[in-house]
Amino acid sequence: MNRLTRVAVCALALVLVGCGGGKNKATQSAAKVNKEEITVHQINYVLQQQRGVPPAQAASAGQQVLERLIDQELAVQTAKSKDIDRDPQVVQQLEAAKREIIARAYIERVGSGASKPTPEEIRKYFNEKPALFKERRVYTLQELRIEAKPEQIAELRAKLQESATVNDFAVFLKEKAYRFSNNQLVLAAEQVPLGSLDDFARMKEGQSVLNTSSSGVQVVTMVSSRSQPLDEAQAFPAIEQFLLNERKRRIVEEDLKALRATAKIQYLGEYAKGAASGAEPTKAP
Repeated sequence: MNRLTRVAVCALALVLVGCGGGKNKATQSAAKVNKEEITVHQINYVLQQQRGVPPAQAASAGQQVLERLIDQELAVQTAKSKDIDRDPQVVQQLEAAKREIIARAYIERVGSGASKPTPEEIRKYFNEKPALFKERRVYTLQELRIEAKPEQIAELRAKLQESATVNDFAVFLKEKAYRFSNNQLVLAAEQVPLGSLDDFARMKEGQSVLNTSSSGVQVVTMVSSRSQPLDEAQAFPAIEQFLLNERKRRIVEEDLKALRATAKIQYLGEYAKGAASGAEPTKAP
């Protein structure tokens, strides 16, 4: 939330609380639903989660949030009166949400120790990734997603290489009754997976690549591309954030690795087999 929006939210809080009344000022109450209060703090919390609220609309946005919170409070009160909050599935969902929030807070706390990248480090990254910046392009792609069994992939790969155009390949798919979808995509360099970006930058118009997927095959064809470079000043904020996020991720992964090393972890039942096979632990988000 930008500074102007925060000011507008604060102004909204003052309006909702009241300008002079000691009781309102103490309770920070915005509404009362039966015996339960909805506070300005609750409204402000929801507003802070909403990105890009124009300052001029902050007051009306706050009123809309309050109305939603009133509806929510009515639903909660009714649910409690019917013991829905004690339903085993609801209790399980609440516990899972609680664990997620606490774990996320821990990850953010650990990651906050990461130092910001220096201008020299940002400049180095800029120079090492020309396809993202100095030679940045916007690609128009044709994508075929084909349902195929593993034993059919070799045939598809061979036919793609034989076909003069991707349209000829699509005709073959129809003749062989393959199920597929045909989409056109426009992707800027930063939207391409980083590991594939250099390959994209080298592709010529009309050239296709075939990738396997869990459901079959993806064929991506370069229709066209146009140059749209970014200079260092334009790229600086994005590179700084990317490098900082990478540092946070590594710090969290190292911390979790250390915690695993000192914790007593015992896999049970069918999950003991997976642990014995040497399955890798998932990376921290």
